[in-house]
Order: sequence, then C-alpha cells, then structure tokens
Amino acid sequence: MLTLRPSNARGHLNFGWLDTFHTFSFGDYRDPAHMSFRSLRVINEDRVDAARGFDTHPHRDMEIITYVVSGALTHRDSSGGHGVIRRGDVQHMTAGSGIEHSEANESTTEKVHLLQIWIMPKARALTPGYDQKNFTDDAKRNALLLLASPTGDKGSLAIQQDVSIFASILEPGTTLTHNLAPGRHAWVQLISGNLSANATTLSPGDGLAVTAESALTLHATSKAEFLLFDLA
Repeated sequence: MLTLRPSNARGHLNFGWLDTFHTFSFGDYRDPAHMSFRSLRVINEDRVDAARGFDTHPHRDMEIITYVVSGALTHRDSSGGHGVIRRGDVQHMTAGSGIEHSEANESTTEKVHLLQIWIMPKARALTPGYDQKNFTDDAKRNALLLLASPTGDKGSLAIQQDVSIFASILEPGTTLTHNLAPGRHAWVQLISGNLSANATTLSPGDGLAVTAESALTLHATSKAEFLLFDLA
C-alpha cells in the first residue's frame, strides 16, 4: 500500500528568519492525523536566513539526523559535539538522557536549506552522543547510498533504532529497485526533481508511506534527489 503525503498538505510556518515545512505534527503545527510513521517522528524542511539560527535548547530520547541540501549550519552541543555541516554532510545526535544544542547559519549572505529528521530510539535514557560524516554527490548518483543504520554498516552512521536511511541522486530516465524484507516498511522523501515510486508520482517535498510491498521501483523523470527510510 502506498500513501502519498503531498508537499502542499504539510504544515507550514514562516517566522521571517525561518521558513519551515512539517511532514508530521510538530511545534505549533498540530496534526493528529499525521503524528509519525513507524519510528519516524519528524521530517522538517527548513530554510534559515543568513546570520540566524536556533538558540541553545534541550532534547531527550530522540535520534536526530540533519541532512544539509545547501549552505552550512554550525552545531554545538553539551556533549562536546561541535561542527559545521555543509552540502554532503550528515549529522547524527543521540539526545538520550538529555542534551542541549544550538544550530546557527553563520554565513552573512547565504541561506541554509536542510532536512531535520527525528527518529524514536530503541530505548530511553541512552547516553548522549554526536557524530557526522560526509557523503559525496558522486556516491549518491544513480545508487542508494546508505547514510545511517543500526550497526553502522558500509561506513554509515550508527543510530539507535532499526532504521536504514539511504540517499540518492537519480539522473533522468534512471530506475532503481529497493527490496523490502517481510514486515518492513518504507518512507520516501523527495527533496528535488520528479520521481515515481511503484508508479506513484512524487513532486518536490512530497513524502510516500509504503506498507505491505515487497519492493520499491524508483524512476526519475527529471534529476531527482531523495531520501529512503527502511523501517521496522
């Protein structure tokens, strides 16, 4: 079964310095019909103005993944984690028993465009932690590149849940197939371009929930960048 979550049905808030779209209920956007999908709790698409950002704030009991589409974001947290995330970088933070962090666009001229993803962890009160890795566009091209997994397979980030996250940049006319093991589910989040998944058409910002399917056939009708979540 395929269920489309259209881009224009997402929650949308514009704070002036932050233009944000929420796939699932989050913050001031309350949507009981779209609280989560499996362990996937948040997909926020954010555009942050130059020289603006999120002041220090707390999190707990969540796996937080940041995928930068363009620009750069500076991160600092109470576990000692610190880094600048740019195009190609993926950051993972285990909030666990409690962590505080800030995120800032320190450019004076360029916005930062990112996806922030929250995944409910396998257990509560885990030890907080932070890491990040770079995954090149070339490695994503016409492939499903593993970004994160429960065991850190194939150089991916190790996360505290039974979820595998893939990224891809498909050239026009390219088709890929992702097989789903029995009992597994998937979510496709299209960042840019045009994509079909099992003949369902997606436009930028669309999400697709996948249940009771043995495979996903992904076909780009224009150059398409997307994330694929393989979920228990």
